[in-house]
Amino acid sequence: MKKIALSLTILLGALSASNATAFDGDVNAGKEKSATCAACHGPDGNAPVNIYPKIAGQHADYIYKQLVDLKSGMTSGGKEGRMDPVMSAMAMPLSDQDMKDVAAYFSSLNMSEGATPKDVVEVGAMLYKAGDAERGIPACAACHGPRGNGSSLAKFPKISFQHPGYIKSQLEKFRDGTRHNDLNGMMQDIAKKLTDKDIEVLSQYLGGLH
Repeated sequence: MKKIALSLTILLGALSASNATAFDGDVNAGKEKSATCAACHGPDGNAPVNIYPKIAGQHADYIYKQLVDLKSGMTSGGKEGRMDPVMSAMAMPLSDQDMKDVAAYFSSLNMSEGATPKDVVEVGAMLYKAGDAERGIPACAACHGPRGNGSSLAKFPKISFQHPGYIKSQLEKFRDGTRHNDLNGMMQDIAKKLTDKDIEVLSQYLGGLH
């Protein structure tokens, strides 16, 4: 819980920072550089396959951070950043400006809406909005917002409308430690307390969160 509080403090500091600068990626240049991304993420950034993330409408700062981390994962042999056999290899040849441009382009697009199964709405909403104090699980909404829009400055991703399959796989990776590029290990700490059922419910709930 201390890590959650620290992360929220960082978020508030970022939101109040007077010297924040605009993201300097070029949308048009990013569109030209995005051709290879379409194979998995779709030409409009809405991945047609459930296991790949939708990146249309995602915060540019977040996309950029993930690309930097994925590249670092490859160069460090998985010791730093985020290691993914496919995406780390894709990020390797990208320059810093390439990553900013691609991030700016996909951020400018619209994420397609999803749906939440009726049988998970009630329990999913409770876990997302209130967490579970008895198990030390904070509300997801504390960082990702009541509508799941996240925060660009704090690099908390937009998770509403995301593919359930992708959300599920990432929560499982945070839980077992194979993904560890989260701020202060916050998501790892939370995911370790989630059961398989929790993860299934949250992933389905977020698919249609407005």
